Amino acid sequence: MNNDKWYIIIDLKTFYASVECAERGLDPFKTNLVVADASRGKGAICLAITPALKALGIHNRCRLFEIPDNVKYIAAMPRMMKYMEYSAKIYEIYLCYFSEEDIHPYSIDEMFIDVTDYLKLYNTTAEKLAKALMRKIYNNLHITATAGVGTNLFLAKIALDIYSKHKKDNIGILDEKTYKEELLDHKPITDFWMISNGTAKRLAKYHVSCMRDILYVPEDLLYKEFGVNAEIIIDHAKGIEPVTIKDIKSYKRQSMSLSQSQLLHCGYDYTKTRVVLSEMVETLSLQLIKKHLVTNMISLYIGYRDYEGTGGSKTLSILTNVYTKLLPYFQEMYDKTTIRDLEIIRIGISCGNVYPEKEEHLDLFTSYDEVEKERNLSRTINDLKEKYGKNSILKAMDLCDGATQRQRNCLIGGHNAKTEDDD
Repeated sequence: MNNDKWYIIIDLKTFYASVECAERGLDPFKTNLVVADASRGKGAICLAITPALKALGIHNRCRLFEIPDNVKYIAAMPRMMKYMEYSAKIYEIYLCYFSEEDIHPYSIDEMFIDVTDYLKLYNTTAEKLAKALMRKIYNNLHITATAGVGTNLFLAKIALDIYSKHKKDNIGILDEKTYKEELLDHKPITDFWMISNGTAKRLAKYHVSCMRDILYVPEDLLYKEFGVNAEIIIDHAKGIEPVTIKDIKSYKRQSMSLSQSQLLHCGYDYTKTRVVLSEMVETLSLQLIKKHLVTNMISLYIGYRDYEGTGGSKTLSILTNVYTKLLPYFQEMYDKTTIRDLEIIRIGISCGNVYPEKEEHLDLFTSYDEVEKERNLSRTINDLKEKYGKNSILKAMDLCDGATQRQRNCLIGGHNAKTEDDD
């Protein structure tokens, strides 16, 4: 393979479970271990399971009750801070060999690297370089990695996702030629990067079940169905990905939004969820004020047990970021759209149309001095939380029945940050 560009993507195999095994001096390929909060009962989701459990036919992201009773396993409490520490250490390994400008963290356990300019420097191939990195990670941290090598970001990713798992050395390699020869007819199509189940269903309307089929659909139909995203689908079907890591690094968003969501640990009624909503609005307000942003667009989503979710969005008559202004709008939307006799299991809120604070405008009935007073109080709260911890200041509502903020302040990404065993 003789190409101008080469990319590597390194994936840390069953990362959370592997970290827990490394901490215990265990082999994840021989140890039955799940990362789950067993205190939540048998319905707790396993964030990761070891390859040993996968070999028994148990699926990742299963719930504890789905593991057969005759299978004995270790249940490790999630420790997000610990996993972030390991991820940072692995990133430090990459920095020993590559410039930060050539590394793109895709997730906590996956990173793209543009190795094009380093192959001549190290007098090696992309495949050998990937193997060297995988060995270094294992030798330093006892974490097994897999890798995808490709001539663009898309090919590297699907080499990882589709090929590497079937290779003894855990490395998949693709260029445009081998992609067209070996993967155009691969099924299911959802194995391909950025083809979700929803996208696959929409493609099925045009009798598309593999990437080759996309090439026979008139492009105008795809653009009508997917809008500008059709370009990505068409390019990927051809094995093309023009975006580089340099493009990603230089990209600046035209607009932005802030959002929060949470999966409730049990079914909540209307009243308890209203308390949670108030907590989430306060947190969102603090985030807006910290970033010196205001909004005039809010959205709400309520998810029910065994029923389709409800909610909506609303354009405000003012640009604001203060809690006392935002809360009534969210409460009004909640009261109007929520089905009161159903169990609620998920809630999400967001602020769109976000602008710099200097563009704020208020209605004639709002005192600017009062708004600024509240905003200064929020800034003080942000400073104290940053210095002494998120739970250093709580409101009375955080102590109400059903409130979740105190617990969520101890989480990262919705999961436990650390355990009592951590220092």
